[in-house]
Amino acid sequence: MQNKKDNFSEWYTEITKEAQLCDLRYNLKGFIVFMPWAVRTMKIMYGAYERELESRGHEPVLFPALIPEGNLSKESAHVEGFVPSVFWVTHAGREKLEERMAMRPTSETAMYPLYSLWIQGLSDLPLKLYQSCQVWRYETKATRPFIRSREFHWIEAHDVFATEAEAMAQVREDIEMTEKVVHSVFGIPVLFFKRPEWDKFPGAVATYAADTLMPDMRVLQLPSTHFLGQNFAKVFDIKYLDSEGKSKFAWQTCYGPAISRIYAALISVHGDDKGLIFPFDLAPVQIAIIPIYAKGNEEKVNKYCSELASRLSSDGFRVKFDSGPQTPGYKFHEWEMKGVPIRIDVGGKELESGELTIARRDTGKKEKIKSNEKSLANHLRSLAPEILSNLKHLAEKSFSSHMHHAKSMQELESSLEKGGFVRVPFCSVSKEGESCAAKIKEKFGGDVRGTIYPEEPVPHGEKCVVCGELASCFVYVARQY
Repeated sequence: MQNKKDNFSEWYTEITKEAQLCDLRYNLKGFIVFMPWAVRTMKIMYGAYERELESRGHEPVLFPALIPEGNLSKESAHVEGFVPSVFWVTHAGREKLEERMAMRPTSETAMYPLYSLWIQGLSDLPLKLYQSCQVWRYETKATRPFIRSREFHWIEAHDVFATEAEAMAQVREDIEMTEKVVHSVFGIPVLFFKRPEWDKFPGAVATYAADTLMPDMRVLQLPSTHFLGQNFAKVFDIKYLDSEGKSKFAWQTCYGPAISRIYAALISVHGDDKGLIFPFDLAPVQIAIIPIYAKGNEEKVNKYCSELASRLSSDGFRVKFDSGPQTPGYKFHEWEMKGVPIRIDVGGKELESGELTIARRDTGKKEKIKSNEKSLANHLRSLAPEILSNLKHLAEKSFSSHMHHAKSMQELESSLEKGGFVRVPFCSVSKEGESCAAKIKEKFGGDVRGTIYPEEPVPHGEKCVVCGELASCFVYVARQY
């Protein structure tokens, strides 16, 4: 494998091919085929997120993938933001459609016309729905498997409330979910930002997003949540009768964890020069059993391995007994590259001693353990949190070591060259500051990610790193995907 730290782009290309995560040969530019080794983990990731959403009162739905053009064009900021990236359906069979239909780039304009019918009074609120689906956007930038493509897989939650306070509480809850799932379950460190005015979700009042760092120290945006205010409610006539019988517009939020993109972060942040490393609970195969033969013991070793695999499967583990013709060394390398957390080696010595050799992918450490059914299963379960804790520690250590500070354009430039986030005093994250952000982008290729959330103290007496005006906030700058 390539050196991940120094040649991340090449490493990423190599691992997605060698581990058979996707196939790029689908003959439509920007579209890829996700392969079983990736999809099996992505399904687990979907499950983790769906359980968290449902535990907080969200219900699952599935809306059509096609959106009438009239729906999409109702909210002016929304249509301006998304129409340039829309795929349009213009024909059905040989017939030209009277109205074009958009392949959903996101589902506000598909779902909210129905919300206006479903919501009548306070008893219908809050309404908290989500769907796990695909969306399509005509990305004009270079596509990259899982990171950026023209079709991606995500979850989108769309919530409606009677009051602004309830909607903002949902925004904070979305941020809590991101921390709980992306960081605590997947082991990916993030920073939360309130995006500047010029980088909001089209049609939103405010956007909050989680950013992580990839191994080349470029930023990748992960889940974002949006306070929509009453913008869409007024366009789609989403009203309710309050306790006094008065008709009022509702308040809304939406939240979008892109599972395929989070998967890109998962494999990139935790992988190493040997290949993938999965947290135990997310691995497609958690335990690989490798037989080590000596002349004349093949049948006995195979029988033992087969029984062991069956027993561990019954205990709830995802197990693969690799009985293929390749050498043990080849199999060690293969399962190591594919990120299987635990390898169990079984040969003549293990049969005689009643002990098994267990190797951990994250540390490379080996240990012996008795093959007694209960003690083995319990020990393997105990390794799961240890593996996740170790991977989180390594990821957080790298993440925190790439936080920089700058007070001048020269310092900003040198810090960006090191990679990671650079904290700088800045004039304003309202529209007035957009020209300063544009200069940073033009000169250094850095993007203003926004202000940290929850808010940190404002600068005292410091000047904007670009224009020299009195700074009203600290923003974080990074180079992004």
